[in-house]
Amino acid sequence: MPSPPKKTKPKGSLHPRNPHRGRYDFPALCKACPTLQGFLKSNPAGDQTIDFSDEKAVLSLNQALLAHTYQVKHWTIPEGYLCPPIPGRADYIHYLADLLADSHQGQTPTGKEVRVLDIGTGANCIYPILGSRSYGWKFVASEIDPISVKTARLIVKSNACLGKLVRVVQQKQPSAIFKGILRSEDRYALTMCNPPFHASMEAALAGNQRKVTNLNKGRAAKEPAKLNFGGQNAELWCPGGEVSFVSRMIQESVEFAQQVRWFTCLISKQENLRPLKKRLAHCGAQQVQIIQMSQGQKISRLLAWSFANIGAAQ
Repeated sequence: MPSPPKKTKPKGSLHPRNPHRGRYDFPALCKACPTLQGFLKSNPAGDQTIDFSDEKAVLSLNQALLAHTYQVKHWTIPEGYLCPPIPGRADYIHYLADLLADSHQGQTPTGKEVRVLDIGTGANCIYPILGSRSYGWKFVASEIDPISVKTARLIVKSNACLGKLVRVVQQKQPSAIFKGILRSEDRYALTMCNPPFHASMEAALAGNQRKVTNLNKGRAAKEPAKLNFGGQNAELWCPGGEVSFVSRMIQESVEFAQQVRWFTCLISKQENLRPLKKRLAHCGAQQVQIIQMSQGQKISRLLAWSFANIGAAQ
């Protein structure tokens, strides 16, 4: 069982239990995924790295990390779909574990009795993979895009270690978040979501251009940047952006208040917290937590809310 949660960590670092805190062990990763060897290069200090603006290199690194650290040996996504940075995604899982530990005498609940709903799992199915392999939690992964559903189901089917702990379901109601997925008899310890945070495709492309420029040490790309980490429309943007999406999530969560211990969602922009906290107060949330997470220079926030006298299973 993981050690009790630690409340402090060095600024800019990953969670203390995150296995990706140090430098990548490229010899071990290449052994787990030999194709990664072809993407290795030396940085100015002479250390091995990859070109993080190269989508194929990032995909290969992910495959190596999943095979080496989580024993998930069969993982791929369709071209153009979101390829997530695994260290940051793992942080979300470990902070959720801390959230549960706070109400369990500092001990992190593990095993399939801990049920988690992942909203918008994507083709990569990354959160159910990390959560089930790190803590043995049981996941329902919802997704609206049929190709993502098919791909995520194939990942689960292709890895025996996931088969009994991850179930991928299709969200058939385009405007719904929990409705159509949460049944009256369901009880969850957690729901989680990495929402689309851009308000338009143009904003998503502009954000990616900035990301690529940063990866190239401030040198602008010679050609307009593609989405180097991929991403379909529903993964990257929605009308009204992050505030609109999470506001709908908060409003819907009221209907399922007695079925979920903690509703949680990533928030990319600090300024979005204020209107969302107001929405939570208006909807009667009794507990609200904001947890800051950092990976290098990137800062994100985990917004968690809960309603009073919840009878959800842990």
